Formats: sequence, structure tokens, C-alpha cells
Amino acid sequence: MILTGLDQLVSASKPKFSGRLGLVSHSAAVTHSLTDSVSALLSAGYNLTALFGPEHGLTSSAADGAAVDHATDSRTGLPVYSLYGKTREPSPDMLSGIDTLLLDIQDVGVRFYTYISTMYYCLTGCAKANKKLIILDRPNPINGVAIEGPMLEDDLTSFVGIFNIPVRHGLTMGELALLMVGQHQIPVELEIVKMLGWDRSMWFDQTGLTWVPTSPGMPHLSTATVYPGTCFIEGTNLSEGRGTALPFELIGSPWIDAFTLSDGLNDLNLPGVQFRPSTFTPSASKHAGYICQGVQIHVLDRQVFRPVETGLHMVQMIKNTCPNQFEFLASSWEGKPPHFDLLCGTSTVRTSIENQSGIEKEIASWRPHLESFITTRQPYLLY
Repeated sequence: MILTGLDQLVSASKPKFSGRLGLVSHSAAVTHSLTDSVSALLSAGYNLTALFGPEHGLTSSAADGAAVDHATDSRTGLPVYSLYGKTREPSPDMLSGIDTLLLDIQDVGVRFYTYISTMYYCLTGCAKANKKLIILDRPNPINGVAIEGPMLEDDLTSFVGIFNIPVRHGLTMGELALLMVGQHQIPVELEIVKMLGWDRSMWFDQTGLTWVPTSPGMPHLSTATVYPGTCFIEGTNLSEGRGTALPFELIGSPWIDAFTLSDGLNDLNLPGVQFRPSTFTPSASKHAGYICQGVQIHVLDRQVFRPVETGLHMVQMIKNTCPNQFEFLASSWEGKPPHFDLLCGTSTVRTSIENQSGIEKEIASWRPHLESFITTRQPYLLY
């Protein structure tokens, strides 16, 4: 079993860090014995004086995209400052009662999962307030080797794309923090509490740790495995399976024929994956209460599976087979360009699908940028 940054802190004979500490965390940040980060740190003698929550809140229970208010933690009486409400960056007032900010968040290894953006704003907020930031590192659950997808164009920066990395980046939160500081020259004092025993090739189920849902829409490791590609469905009028037991693993709509879609996708012979016709009725989000037909995506070999390419082939197939019903959403919850573009980090993928010119050239165009990224990230790797 590996030891996370949190495990190492709470198993030490005495606290490693003194003074007043703030903690940015959520319910998936647990010890190997499933004790939450707040309880574990308090029991180990750390002086927590303020708590901070990312999207979905400290309890990871708020809905996708729902603003979270400041609150008081009922167990400890500590203030809980929301970093997904009126502000995304911890303000000097929020940080005034602490000396050092700890961040312990289990990420899923994908650029548009917003915990990366929260960490970025913690870096900039701590720099402005002259506070030290300490990252308690955790595994990239979909391994630290594979990278995939387009890079982020500058004019499409948003909270679902805060930093120029590929969609699937292969980094831990600690490594991402070092990369952000190094590439953007953020003047912050940063320390990483590394994991012990983690290897870059590991998937989460090889770490000996127990999966805890990182958000309401991320219940399983199988969800995280397909998420780098099926999250693109958020930018369309299709259901991405929210409101079902298998978000991001079920894709469909009331106007799709399940067997036609599954046959067409399986005929592509995409590596490591098979599609099964499925019928489902979402209880929430798009098409809530309506019977949808579509597919369940089954990953048969995750080592060769390419989720980003697979997700885009799915969108392209549905656009081509249902041209009169399929739509890209015109905007995003940020009120900026189409949400699909924000997720991709580029508009060229959407235009290629709309023009039926195919995405193969787009996929090929990523390769030089990914090779450059491998070189760029190398100095920041910790494992």
C-alpha cells in the first residue's frame, strides 16, 4: 500500500508543521483507514483554524456547477470558506487567521476537473497574502504515464481549463502545482509532501487505497477511466448519464437508436473498448424523466484505451447519424464560448465535427504538442 501525503503527516511521531493551519479539502481526502483529513489532522495534533472547500463543497455533496456558500463546520466549529461561490481565490481576509495553507484533494487526472483550478487560485491567493502553501500529494488515479488530448488555447482559459496542459495530463496535484509555479512564475512559498511507494504506472486500484467518490458525478474508478472523453458530452444536448447510477459511462438521448449507435461505434474498432446498447431514464440533469437510448461504454483493456479519442469519436458518430437532432450547446455555465470548446481547449475539434471533415487530422495535430509537453513537465516530476 502506498502512503499519501496525509498518511505520512498523521503517522509521524509529532506534527511536522506548527502554527495556525488552514485546510483545503473534501470528503475523498481520507487516510488509508478512511479517516477524513480534518479528523486525522486534528487527532495528530495539527492546529487547524480554518477550512476551505472546492466545487461540491467540503463534503463533496453539492451538485455539479452549484455555487456553495460559506458555512461553519458542525463538528469542529471551524469556519468553512467556499472556493466555489462568490470567490474562487482565497482572499487575504480568508487567510488572515492562518499562517500556512494545506491542500489535500483527490483529483482525477483530467484538465477540466475543477480541483486543478482551485489549486491554481490557492497558489495565487497565497502569493498575494504572503502565506505558504503545502500540497499533500495523492495518486493520479488513471496513472501518471498516459497523456492525451489537445492543449489549452489562451483565449479559452476558464475554470474548466485554467492551465495549458493536455486533457489527460498524467501528473499528480503536487507535480501540477510545481509546474504552475514554474511556468507562470507565481511568487509563492510551496512545499509538497510526497507520497511514499507510488509508481507512475499505477492505477488507483493498484495503490491499496479505497476509492471514495470525489464528487457526485464521480462514483467509481471506472467513471474516472472514461471521464477524459465522455465529459465532452456535457457540451452537447446529449445526456452524459448524470442522474443515473453510471454517470459518464451511459451516453444517450430520447432520439437515439441504441442498436444503431452501438453497432456504428463498435465497427470503428477503437482500442480497448466496446459499446453496449442501453436504455436509461435520468432522474436529473439533461432529459430528466425521459427514456433515453444510447450506449454504455465498457473498457476492456484500460492500457490501450484512449478515452479522449473515444469520446470525440462518439460525438462525431452521433452528429453524423442524427444531424437534425444533435446540437452543440451554444454557451457554457461560465457564459463564455461553447462549453464543448472550453472542455477541448480549442474550437477546431467542434468545427471539424460540424463540417464532417473528421477528427483524425485533429488527433494527429496534437502529437507534436504532447511531445513538447512531455519535455516541459520533466523537471517537475516527483516520482
